[in-house]
Amino acid sequence: QVQLVESGGGLVQAGGSLRLSCTASGRTFNNIVLGWFRQAPGKEREFVAAMHWLSGSTYYEDSVKGQFTISKDTGKNTVYLQVNSLKPEDTAVYYCAARKGNVIDVVPDLYDYWGQGTQVTVSS
Repeated sequence: QVQLVESGGGLVQAGGSLRLSCTASGRTFNNIVLGWFRQAPGKEREFVAAMHWLSGSTYYEDSVKGQFTISKDTGKNTVYLQVNSLKPEDTAVYYCAARKGNVIDVVPDLYDYWGQGTQVTVSS
């Protein structure tokens, strides 16, 4: 079992930045993928970025390349999502998720564990 706790969301003006954190605890595995998803009101949950924990390999959804950066702190069992140049359309609940194995996938149903989410609201 893996527990994920997100933090770092909030209200920010357009053009601003936030750093979201996701700390993993419990039975963690080296061969695990940690991903970030987001869900805006009335929309489907969508993939944002993910990282294979052991190798550090990353993958981004095309629309956030250059704007979002995923990174990790191995000693803290934490993965971060740096979100820059925020726009009102980035407003959503951002979720951290984990899946066992080394395949980075963009489909939410393929992830085994989920955090509770952190709200990001961008005002215009």
